[in-house]
Amino acid sequence: MDAALRIGIIGLDTSHVTAFTKLLNDPLDANHVPGGRVVAAYPGGSADFPLSMDRVGGFTQELRGQYGVSMMETPEAVAESVDALLLESADGRVHLEQFRAIAPYGKPVFIDKPLALSSREAYEIAELAQQYDIPVMSASALRYSEGLVGAMAEAERSHYGSRCLRTDASRTARRWGTTGTDSGRAAVRVMGTGCREVVVTANDDFDVITGVWQDGGSVRPGQPRPGQSFAMLHTGGGPRLVDVSRTAGRFMPAC
Repeated sequence: MDAALRIGIIGLDTSHVTAFTKLLNDPLDANHVPGGRVVAAYPGGSADFPLSMDRVGGFTQELRGQYGVSMMETPEAVAESVDALLLESADGRVHLEQFRAIAPYGKPVFIDKPLALSSREAYEIAELAQQYDIPVMSASALRYSEGLVGAMAEAERSHYGSRCLRTDASRTARRWGTTGTDSGRAAVRVMGTGCREVVVTANDDFDVITGVWQDGGSVRPGQPRPGQSFAMLHTGGGPRLVDVSRTAGRFMPAC
C-alpha cells in the first residue's frame, strides 16, 4: 500500500464520491480497485444549487468518518498533497474554475460528467491540460456498461449494419438534470462521433432528444425506473433491451 497512488477529490456533492472512495479504499468490497486510495478532499458545493448544498454535508461526513479522508480548505491544497485528482462537483458550472485552480499542479485529472456546460469552457479545459501537460479524462460510466458493451460486441460479430439507440432513463437521472446527457453519452458510445444535429423537446415530465448521425439515430427518455437506465439497441438483427445501469454484477452509482 506504500506505493498506492494518493488520490484527491474536488467537490463532495454527488454520490459518486462515496461510491468511488469505497471501491478504492475498501479492500473487502467485491469490486475493489487496488493501487490507489482517496486521502484528501475539498467539499465545495454550490450555494444556489439545492441538490448540491443539501448533499455536500452528508457525503463530507461519510468520507471523513468512514474512510478517514482529510478535508482541505481549497482545491489547491488537495492538488498539492496528492498524485491524482477526481473533479466530482455535481455543478458543471464550476468545473472550469476548479480545473484552473488545480491544473498548475500537473496532476492527472478525471472530470466527472458534465465536462463543461459549453464548448468554449470545454476547449479552455483542453487548452489548460495541454499547457500544463497533464492527462485529463471525462466520461460517464454508462459508456462502459457491461450490458451495453456486450450487446455492441454481439452486433459487431454478427456484422449488422445500421444502429440506433433509444434509452429509457431513470427518474433519478431526470431529477438530477442529467437524463439527456447520459442518454447522449450512451448514444455516442453506440453510434460513434459525427452527430450532425440534436433536437430537444421538453415538458414538465421528460425531455425527448433526437440526434441525427449519417445513418440515423435517436435517444429518448421513457418510463421512469428509479436507479436504473435501460437502452433499446436496434441493429439489423432486431431490437435488444439492455440494462446499462449494471456493470460487473452491480448497479452503477447515481448522480
